[in-house]
Amino acid sequence: MRTIIELPNDLLKTLDQVAKGRSLSRAEVIRRAITLYLKHEAPTMEQEDAFGLWRGRDLDALAYEDSLRAEWGSEVGEHRTQTGSPKAP
Repeated sequence: MRTIIELPNDLLKTLDQVAKGRSLSRAEVIRRAITLYLKHEAPTMEQEDAFGLWRGRDLDALAYEDSLRAEWGSEVGEHRTQTGSPKAP
């Protein structure tokens, strides 16, 4: 699929230097750059699967965390104030 993008002249010049140095077309360099960018920036399937994970549960996430910490000892679960926010150190 073709697309049109505008690039600043200095970026275009650098892009052409990279393409020439690697014996690639400008389009191939752009495809590779986009592929690398998306590998690092696009949400992974695990992130998408985790979104909304607590939806529909009757238990508050902080209360659940406190119940897990209570298994480790009574003093560990006492780190929250009455409002549910962490105590300042």
